[in-house]
Amino acid sequence: MTTDELAAVTAAADRLLGAFAAHDRDGYFACFAPDATFLFHTSPELLASRASYEQEWAMWEADGFHVDGCDTRDRRIDLVSPDVAVLTHRVRTRLAGVPETQRERETIVFRRTPDDTWVAVHEHLSPDPQEDA
Repeated sequence: MTTDELAAVTAAADRLLGAFAAHDRDGYFACFAPDATFLFHTSPELLASRASYEQEWAMWEADGFHVDGCDTRDRRIDLVSPDVAVLTHRVRTRLAGVPETQRERETIVFRRTPDDTWVAVHEHLSPDPQEDA
């Protein structure tokens, strides 16, 4: 991966994670392709499109879901082909009204678009078995 490619994927990941941490719903979903897929340990089935995830998010919000912030650590970005990159990291999310921080691991797959930007096409979230030191 060239320095420019790494910088571009890192910037795309920073935009996505920053929007999530700020509970910037529109900014967050703008980071995903319409055909992106989502696999969360908190959802019973694969969400097969960005629109499906947006509907799920809206239901969560109706139940009081609101991100108060999140921290990321142990980031790794791998370019697996000229047009596909994979971010793996640990994420600690603070939700409004929830006393415990959620500890999860996440994989986000990015695809380079024809205009040479990077967009997320898959997100997988699972519980993190590693306790914080």
